[in-house]
Amino acid sequence: MNMNARRRTVVFRALAKINRLNIIKMLADGRKISVTDIAEELKISLKATSNHLMLLKNLDVLESERKLGHVFYSFNP
Repeated sequence: MNMNARRRTVVFRALAKINRLNIIKMLADGRKISVTDIAEELKISLKATSNHLMLLKNLDVLESERKLGHVFYSFNP
């Protein structure tokens, strides 16, 4: 299996979780949303939200930006 196929496998496994798909859906329109707002929208804890976001960021699916003490995430096209 080549590296592209492995990367796709990892990304698809990450997207197998409904909350991660919902995060992508929230950010797909180009908005930047804070961790707190994402957690409230999904009705899950900040810790669970942060874990989902970090995984997606590490896979280069999302980008993050720190502003005024908050971290905002956006979709990485």
